[in-house]
Amino acid sequence: MFQTSIARLYEDNAARLGLGWVTGRGGETLPVRRDSADTAALVGHLNLIHPNRIQVLGRRELAYIDGYSGDATGQVIANLFAAEPAAIILADSLAAPAALLRAAESKNVPVLATASAADAVIDPLRRYLAKILADSTSMHGVFMDVLGLGVLITGESGVGKSELALELISRGHGLVADDVVEISRIAAKTLEGRCPPLLKDFLEVRGLGVLNIRVIFGETAVRPKMNLKLIVHL
Repeated sequence: MFQTSIARLYEDNAARLGLGWVTGRGGETLPVRRDSADTAALVGHLNLIHPNRIQVLGRRELAYIDGYSGDATGQVIANLFAAEPAAIILADSLAAPAALLRAAESKNVPVLATASAADAVIDPLRRYLAKILADSTSMHGVFMDVLGLGVLITGESGVGKSELALELISRGHGLVADDVVEISRIAAKTLEGRCPPLLKDFLEVRGLGVLNIRVIFGETAVRPKMNLKLIVHL
């Protein structure tokens, strides 16, 4: 099971999505868990039958809630919180009913707000959660962009992986990572490889030492990430 917190989700997306806190600060450490392969189910429009972990309320959703009155409104809000949402996001600069905000505060459920439309919030957050909650591992090797393909070169130490990578770079191909490659499953059939921050741009070549590929060959010689397509074992 993989998880992140609402606090981290907010920090990573506040500037991009224009998110602001409304209430429920006490629940900012609440987890967003991925219990299955389907991360798309973790965020979406108001759904009381198959509830999302993060409920996004736009104009239609709030109009639906406002269409009730008295005890009926309270029941809809009770049903919303019965599913124990990790957070509620108000879209379109809309104000939530006072009863909803009171319930969120009492249950420590974060309520965030943005001027963006609901769909413009849901799609980026689904992509964000798919990456941050992805299955991941590390492998030893050199990860390259060869003619647009992500190629992982593996083999025993001293077999010549870095020398081969340097030769490929000199011929116009790109370096993603040397020594340690972080690989994540970002979709059912898609593996993404990237370099740990401390090793970014560096390639260690026997007899030459540690080379800064960006400095030597320029910006086009390095890549931040690539989808893994091929593994070559030397």
